[in-house]
Formats: sequence, structure tokens, C-alpha cells
Amino acid sequence: MPRTLVIDTATAACSVALIEDDRIIAEFHEVVGRGHAERLMPMIAALPDGGRADAILADCGPGSFTGVRVGLAAARALALGWGVGVHGYSSMAVIAAAVAHADVVADASIGIALTGGHGELFVQRFATAPVAALSALESLAPDGAAAVIIDTDVFGSGAAQLVAARNSGAARDRLPRAADARLLPVALSRLAPSPIYGRNADAKPVA
Repeated sequence: MPRTLVIDTATAACSVALIEDDRIIAEFHEVVGRGHAERLMPMIAALPDGGRADAILADCGPGSFTGVRVGLAAARALALGWGVGVHGYSSMAVIAAAVAHADVVADASIGIALTGGHGELFVQRFATAPVAALSALESLAPDGAAAVIIDTDVFGSGAAQLVAARNSGAARDRLPRAADARLLPVALSRLAPSPIYGRNADAKPVA
């Protein structure tokens, strides 16, 4: 695996990592809530060699509209400046990969739930061995999400809301971490570097 700069700003975390041959050379991970645009470039600059890499990998979402755009814009700009390739991955998949790697569940499948907009949750079900999506990404109110993610442990920033809505199961709070991108199957780390918003934009075009 070439040296890869990973950028993850899609959620409340601002996270970067420099990875080579599945080894973490260096990483920074902060839960900032907002302000990714101000924190991201100093984080990258603080990595060895200013984060210079042979490839770039970025979280495409879902998550915060602004956070997704900040990370992808930085990844594309650096890729252009360095003359390297850039790919993407999903917030949901990287959490699933981290959970599967940690072996914290015995079930063959898990639910991922991230806080979305307007009180909704981004939800998706994953197999853990190997990591693979078992359902499509959806943005649903907690009650609707509870009807989709049934009888599995749930991980993510929206896990507690989902589990409370269905009144069963275990919830574990978790956010994407850039360094965990090394755990993704190849197919899940070769997405086009384009936003995965997970729901329609709030703004409506004028008729």
C-alpha cells in the first residue's frame, strides 16, 4: 500500500492520518463539532513531511454537509497540487470496519447510526466478516430507523437514539476515525471522491 493521507471531516470529528503498508505513521483525531475548515490544514501540516503522500483518501459522508465538503475540497486540492490520485469511502463503512476489527460483537451483522439533519438518523446495516453493506443507506426519523435496524448492536453517534426508539439492544457511541480507513476492504475504499449526503438538500429550487 503506498503512503496514503486520510482525511475525515464528515462528522463532528476532525481526523487525519498518514498510513503506509497498513501501518499508522501518524494521526490526529479531535472531536470539534464545528470548525473543521480551520482545524484541518494545520492538522495535515503537523503530520510528517506535511502529510505528503502518494495517494489521498477522504470520507465522502454521510454526515455534516459542510464537513463533507471541507474534507473533499481539501483532498482534491492536495491531490491536484501533488499530482496524486484521490479516492473516497463512506462514514458508515469505516465505522463498521473498525467495529469488526475490534471484534467487539459476536453477531454476523451490526447497525450503524449517525446523527443526521432535522432530527433524522443516517442508518445502514453491515456484515462484519467480511465487512460489507447489507442494506442501502437511509436517512430516517428514530422510529423509522428502529424499524430498519432490528435485533443488532448499533454503533455511531446516533446509536443511543435508535436503541432508545426500539427499546432494545446495545448502543455504542462512535465516530469515524481517519486511521481506521486502513481496515476497509479495497472495494469500500475506492469510491469516487464525491459527496454522499444521504438525504436531499434543505434548499429547494425556485419554481
